[in-house]
Amino acid sequence: MNQPKATIPSISFLSNIKFLLAGLLFGIFLLKSEVINWYRIQEMFRFQSFHMYGIIGSAVIVGAVSVLLIKKFKVKSISGELISIPDKQFSKGQIYGGLLFGFGWAITGACPGPLFAQVGLGATVVIVTLLSAIAGTWTFGFLKERLPE
Repeated sequence: MNQPKATIPSISFLSNIKFLLAGLLFGIFLLKSEVINWYRIQEMFRFQSFHMYGIIGSAVIVGAVSVLLIKKFKVKSISGELISIPDKQFSKGQIYGGLLFGFGWAITGACPGPLFAQVGLGATVVIVTLLSAIAGTWTFGFLKERLPE
């Protein structure tokens, strides 16, 4: 029996320009808020400044309120599907992962989110951190099934 071939939709630059613009805008916000500044990150981990805690705290509050509103008003996506946010189950691996993430963040001065913005800013040494993050993500994916819960 002949199976129909899967077609890959053509991806044009113009159809994805909105993502490029959103990424550029996000990078500008990261730069202007000094979230990608290595010294600001070190100040946070040394408890010398409230700057980063204020930004992170604001993001947590906005995220929590957004999730609450999405669930309360049963918000739908642009395509009309109901947005469903399932409850998460706790795992002690989250503690280990969080500690490992925090140590890596403190040592490198770079959170995975703004790595590309840091590279774009000209901090080319961050490429080592970026490659390490990619290697760590790949390693986790490879070992995920064998890790304790």
